[in-house]
Amino acid sequence: MERYLKHQEIIDKSKKINDSYALDQQFFDEIVDQLLDSQLESENVILTGFQRLLGEIDQEIGRMEQFSEMTPNCFKGCAFCCYFPIVLSKMEAKMMFRLIDQFSEDRRQEIYNHWDRYYEQYKNKLNLALSMDHTDDDTKLAYKKLNLPCPMLDPETQACMAYEVRPIACRTYLNYSDPKVCAENHLPKEPFSYEFLYDLYFGAINELIQALYENGEDVLVDYPSDVWSYDYLPAWVEKWREGTLHEL
Repeated sequence: MERYLKHQEIIDKSKKINDSYALDQQFFDEIVDQLLDSQLESENVILTGFQRLLGEIDQEIGRMEQFSEMTPNCFKGCAFCCYFPIVLSKMEAKMMFRLIDQFSEDRRQEIYNHWDRYYEQYKNKLNLALSMDHTDDDTKLAYKKLNLPCPMLDPETQACMAYEVRPIACRTYLNYSDPKVCAENHLPKEPFSYEFLYDLYFGAINELIQALYENGEDVLVDYPSDVWSYDYLPAWVEKWREGTLHEL
């Protein structure tokens, strides 16, 4: 019978990470330096940097899991965290959607068709969800209780339709205990959040874009205002569909 970590064990292991694990910014700095020294066009530098830095977050989590001897019990088809409010900056949203636009035509069209159905099916829930203050700590539970799926969640496979370009918030919430805690609770206490990695990621992507911006390159976003403008992912998707995100 498989043994899952108990809540106290997860707390103890997180304390071990906090006390003894040294985050190494060098991994992120090397990505930025390599891209700035490359001969790629600025758009490719930014979009490649976005993907590589997100990938490095995955790698850093893997190194911490190895250090603390934790193995996540998340599995394909478990979409529990896909009902949480995902908040991201306008900068990230624009980069994410530019990469979705580069998907194969069939895959891209499948996502666009899904969005058409999604915004019709969940119209009322979306109006309520997007009226919530995403800066309020109490919003998370209220949003989760709406049972509103992420617009990137495939309703048939329960898998992300843009998994490789999903935002950092989707990568840093993992469950190392019994999967039942997610199935039976809106906000279970057991899952572990790696939100402390945000600073490494945002510091690196900002350094990359700032260097290009100061060099007079086209940086795809309205820098720096897009860095500080936040909203729910469904709100950004809706603006992208309307063609207004490009103008904002």
